[in-house]
Amino acid sequence: MTLASFNASPAGEAVAVMLSCCASRRFADAMAAGRPYPSLAAAQGATRTAFESLTWDDVREAMSAHPRIGARVQGQSAAEQSGVADASRAALAAGNARYEERFGYVFLICATGLSGEQMRAALEERLRNDPATEQAVATAELEKITLLRVAKKLAA
Repeated sequence: MTLASFNASPAGEAVAVMLSCCASRRFADAMAAGRPYPSLAAAQGATRTAFESLTWDDVREAMSAHPRIGARVQGQSAAEQSGVADASRAALAAGNARYEERFGYVFLICATGLSGEQMRAALEERLRNDPATEQAVATAELEKITLLRVAKKLAA
């Protein structure tokens, strides 16, 4: 989809496109309602603005659509996690279990360009965060992922 076709698409289709970038309904509705965007930069600015309005429940809704880092995945998550070698998967799985037990939600990191070892190290470091700090970090990581996905989706 191009930016022009996104701008011209019916509201339901625009929401669906944005839900594929971030599974928060509030985010997708805001992005669809903000059309038309004159440029990709404007759409990314709108992404940042939409993130400012998200509640923790909205973030959790979006996070629920993300697979565990290191799990065997398909689609855009597979491309984003391409740095995870088979040797890293077991360590990431163990770390994910500890993270989910501690915080109650999936470990989220913008995996694009990171190796499995870098992701594992970040996971271990973030396990030391208090819950409020980790919520802020997880939200920031979700925003990074969403910005990349919006850019890819609207530049196609």
